[in-house]
Amino acid sequence: TVAELSTRKKTFTEVQSERLEQAERTVLIKCPSKINEKKLLQYLSSHGNIKSHFFFENRGIHAVVEYSEKNSIASLQDAVGVPNAAEHHVVPFKSRLFTFTLKNPVSEAAEETSVHLSPQSHIPVKELIQKLCLADSISSQMYILLNEYQLTEENIKLRFLACSLVRDFSRAYFPDSTVKPFGSSVNTFGKLGCDVDMFLDFHDIGKHATKMKKGPFEMEYQMKKLPSERLATQKILSVIGDCLDNFGPGCANVQKILNARCPLVKFFHQPTGFQCDLSVSNSIAIRSSELLYIYGCLDSRVRALVFTVRCWARVHGLTNSVPGTWVTNFSLTMMVMFFLQKRSPPIIPTLDQLKGLADEKDKHVIGGYDCSFVSDLSKIKPTKNTEALDVLLGDFFEYFGNFDFRKNSINLRKGKEVNKPESSPLYIWNPFEQDLNISKNVNQPQLEKFVAMARESAWILQKEDKTQLTSSKEPWGLAALLIPFGKSSSSKMKNRMKGIGSETIKSLLDSLKLNHASSLQKAVGK
Repeated sequence: TVAELSTRKKTFTEVQSERLEQAERTVLIKCPSKINEKKLLQYLSSHGNIKSHFFFENRGIHAVVEYSEKNSIASLQDAVGVPNAAEHHVVPFKSRLFTFTLKNPVSEAAEETSVHLSPQSHIPVKELIQKLCLADSISSQMYILLNEYQLTEENIKLRFLACSLVRDFSRAYFPDSTVKPFGSSVNTFGKLGCDVDMFLDFHDIGKHATKMKKGPFEMEYQMKKLPSERLATQKILSVIGDCLDNFGPGCANVQKILNARCPLVKFFHQPTGFQCDLSVSNSIAIRSSELLYIYGCLDSRVRALVFTVRCWARVHGLTNSVPGTWVTNFSLTMMVMFFLQKRSPPIIPTLDQLKGLADEKDKHVIGGYDCSFVSDLSKIKPTKNTEALDVLLGDFFEYFGNFDFRKNSINLRKGKEVNKPESSPLYIWNPFEQDLNISKNVNQPQLEKFVAMARESAWILQKEDKTQLTSSKEPWGLAALLIPFGKSSSSKMKNRMKGIGSETIKSLLDSLKLNHASSLQKAVGK
């Protein structure tokens, strides 16, 4: 709407703070299977004004209810009882998770109304492909994919609520602590169903520093001292992990992974249905989340292209949900950003340009790394580039299908291909920790498979004669790229091969085996 456009876009930090505060005023209720929405809201309103609510399905119907005032929750909690301990003994931790059942279900059942349920997962690829075939252009196909996969308003609220519920535990020990989501839950590139990465933050230093200047004394807390920050992190996470495991309603499969490079606690949060990873504040990860947030907000084509490329990569087995030698979604996202920086004129600015726009409050130096960039979106000039999404998609595959991975690395600070500082098959500079390669895990065969798939995809898009395809019931455009290439009937494959040099045929057929594909090996270097 026009009203929305005129209001300036909120900064990442403003959005985060608003949503965290909103989550503090929110409760989650497991409802009776036959639920009368009006009656439920009527009762809940007796404890205070309800600002918003929605329902979702997760082994039963749940209601997420946001009150206008935080003290309404205390009022509701006063009215809620403790489960009957006849068959189970309970841990008497009182959270904001409740179960409501009807006192006399028979009389009430007649009045049930069906409630609208907010979807918390995306449609399967098969269904997506059918929807895509009905679109009128590749650009619309890409926006349809984005709309099906991106996080909904309700799903984001649920993510912040999960963090807020964990915060209730950390506050038992550290009253000032906060638990904030980072990564895909907040960077505008998360898809429905992705994990919630959250971290414990103890740094509300800003408020404190000014008070400390007053008075004649240097004053500080006596605190337990440990030889390293890492050890402190491990101890804190170990205790919070035990807490969630022993006392946390609905926290299941709690795993403490304290010896990882970044120590974390993994758990499944049953009430919201999220798989969660809890770690201790990692400032650089937050900066990466904010950088992607900025890129995602600058131009609608950015997210459409990223979601499309990631879906394409997943279908063809280029990415995988388990860690390994595959390209990660983060690396793919960075490759798309780099490609968009390289357009003429550029669609998004380089990180150095964003740093140039930064003012005093945007200055962040973390562990010796300069992580400064502008946070106010209105200071960034909109792009003059008007290229259509279908052109960008084809050119993305073309660009990386022919990229000199042997020699060059991808640097988002400069928006330039730079000589590789070391010999990893794929080298993408970490935007903030300048000596790290974010794609160090990727091996040669995986890179070659990526290049082969990119070439095949560029080729499919170029060859496509739209008039002929839309008339037959063939999947076309983006839909054709989301069907595993090996699976299309071999006769179609042979037809497509007519009149192509034997080299190309060899490289296409071997794109999965990659043992003879000499042209590919030349491109990516053995």
